[in-house]
Amino acid sequence: MAKLLFSSIFFFFFFIFFNSLSQICSLSSDQPSKTYIIRIDSESKPSIFPTHYNWYTSEFTEQTRILHLYDTVFHGFSALLTEQQLASIRDHPSILAVFEDRRRNLHTTRSPQFLGLRNQRGLWSESDYGSDVIIGVFDTGVWPERRSFSDVNLGPIPRRWKGACESGVKFSPRNCNKKLIGARFFSKGHEAGASSSGPMNPINETVEFRSPRDADGHGTHTASTAAGRHAFQASMSGYASGIAKGVAPKARLAVYKVCWKNSGCFDSDILAAFDAAVNDGVDVISISIGGGDGIASPYYLDPIAIGSYGAVSRGVFVSCSGGNDGPSGMSVTNLAPWLTTVGAGTIDRDFPSQVILGNGKKLSGVSLYSGAALKGKMYELVYPGKSGALADSLCMDNSLDPKMVRGKIVVCDRGSNPRVAKGLVVKKAGGVGMILANGISNGEGLVGDAHLLPACAVGADEGDLIKAYISYSSSHRNATATATIDFKGTILGIKPAPVLASFSARGPNGLNPEILKPDLIAPGVNILAAWSDAVGPTGLDSDSRRTEFNILSGTSMACPHVSGAAALLKSAHPDWSPAAVRSAMMTTANVFDNRNLVVVDEASGNGSTPYEFGAGHLNLGRAMDPGLVYDITSNGYVNFLCAIGYGPKVIQVITKTPVTCPARKPSPENLNYPSLVAIFPVTAKGLSSKTFIRTVTNVGPVNSVYRLKVDSQAKGVTVAVRPSRLVFSEAVKKRSFVVTVTADTRTLELGSNGAVFGSLSWTDGNHVVRSPIVVTQMEPL
Repeated sequence: MAKLLFSSIFFFFFFIFFNSLSQICSLSSDQPSKTYIIRIDSESKPSIFPTHYNWYTSEFTEQTRILHLYDTVFHGFSALLTEQQLASIRDHPSILAVFEDRRRNLHTTRSPQFLGLRNQRGLWSESDYGSDVIIGVFDTGVWPERRSFSDVNLGPIPRRWKGACESGVKFSPRNCNKKLIGARFFSKGHEAGASSSGPMNPINETVEFRSPRDADGHGTHTASTAAGRHAFQASMSGYASGIAKGVAPKARLAVYKVCWKNSGCFDSDILAAFDAAVNDGVDVISISIGGGDGIASPYYLDPIAIGSYGAVSRGVFVSCSGGNDGPSGMSVTNLAPWLTTVGAGTIDRDFPSQVILGNGKKLSGVSLYSGAALKGKMYELVYPGKSGALADSLCMDNSLDPKMVRGKIVVCDRGSNPRVAKGLVVKKAGGVGMILANGISNGEGLVGDAHLLPACAVGADEGDLIKAYISYSSSHRNATATATIDFKGTILGIKPAPVLASFSARGPNGLNPEILKPDLIAPGVNILAAWSDAVGPTGLDSDSRRTEFNILSGTSMACPHVSGAAALLKSAHPDWSPAAVRSAMMTTANVFDNRNLVVVDEASGNGSTPYEFGAGHLNLGRAMDPGLVYDITSNGYVNFLCAIGYGPKVIQVITKTPVTCPARKPSPENLNYPSLVAIFPVTAKGLSSKTFIRTVTNVGPVNSVYRLKVDSQAKGVTVAVRPSRLVFSEAVKKRSFVVTVTADTRTLELGSNGAVFGSLSWTDGNHVVRSPIVVTQMEPL
């Protein structure tokens, strides 16, 4: 009887609370509303409701516009709320966090061989090309008819798969097969996120498909990069011809369309995709998406960090692009330590073109132009930027005077508007060709584009030479600057390679510099992969060309290389955790190029450092057998969050389950990460030390002995490690060691990026397990 009375009182309390909350949340026609993501304490669910789904739908959906319900990686929902409704909700004890929906942006086949993959041997053979691993791709959807998504000779779909192939505009379950096993689309956040004034933002069905079908091309490209099947006689208008294939050609694909053409990707939709993908049974998630405002949010306010924690805690590997805001420092995004964050490098293939000036000079550049060539004919050369107007120099829309550029080759500065859009502006104004010149920030970093007119991209130095030639000619009577452009096609075996892309985002980590980001780099420059039939290779509305494959550059292209690599490693080692997979990639990464010199930074021309390339460039020839791995459990990540000052309630926003921080506050440096960052305060005088504790797990031969090698020649820095030898046996598979980094600030000489670098390696004579070391001084962030 007492239990019945208690249950009745409990039910009455929650009925009153949620009835009032429903009234608070009801939409008012005369008040502006925004989309918010509501994180609710799952422990407060009334027992009368069998599931959280019943709870939310019973209490919120009658009067409230709920967009998404979350119950796998996150407990809560997203909804349209007015400021008044938000104020009423925010302080209730059942609600752990409320954050506004944010729009994010996309970070936009020879690469498998360049990564060390070979047919019938090594990791491809050991993993059966990733045949039973499922990769979930969060992007703009997929063009399912492409050869890259064929299921010929693939076995049955893994039985654990619980996903769906959703119907929509020009897409049905028949578009899925044993390769493309799932396809979903998420648009509610996008449609609710038009503005703060309340009107909806409907899908523009003149350029988009309300379905998983890809109207942009980016999603098709990333999906096929990760797991495209072998496609013979592939090329982009003759460029990069050969056999196109993804990193894990037999892995299964599940596509989650969260980004919409010209509209970006909304957090509420991304979080819903995480919820669905983990519930569906994916093994790897690939997400080439990042913050659109350049500001890193704390992990508890970042749905990508929250969603990926829920995925990683269930054994799902998550790789993210690091962003394209390089070469600026502290520009890397997707910083959570449970994510694998990827920067971009080049491969040993290029698409050279050449600018030939009237004075006889020949300047090197790159281009993917495939139309009628200039055939050596010289044309007058002009630089609109001579006028001093920034819009003119950048060849912005409607900035060029047809009288000035008609019948001429036009020099345009890189920046502000898309590179291919500049060519369209020149073409509309009557120009016959374009030279796209880098500025100082881009340095000599070049990417190829499928331009609509004869065009060539050149580095900053070459651009300055061309402008100087134009200026000299204009100042001399009877002198006219002229030029032509010669296109050289595809060249293989380029040296040096890899080179760090100038656009690839850089460290240090802007949230917690104790964690090195990016983690590593992978091929991300001029990557050939499948393309949508809804748009031309430039992505411009006026581009009527259609191509089965396209060549793109960006950390968006690097990320799916790591996603495919993770699929291969998980197939070969199904018992490895996401942290173990990342460790295998990081500790075996290359820091040297194909000349056996340190990987060059395209922006500076100097050697790259861990702030630029993390642990180095992905090398799958070695990652399959790393010897030792640095593993991290969910408890390790919780201790890290406690160490950086998050309280239990804040951490629960991320972890979903309640946590207890240790009585003695942990040190963030002691997260068992495969890199070490020693930060000393700028006020430190004389000798200062930082101590790190690391644990490695033996995944190689049972009876192994590893010996230490430290590479640190930085002045004023010493590195001591105890013990200097690690002995493993059948009974002992894990060993811990202590690293002490000591800096003498009286003699410490930091580099131009404010740090000095070294490495720590363990070797048994066969394996080399390498971790980068960073030493820096900075004020607390």
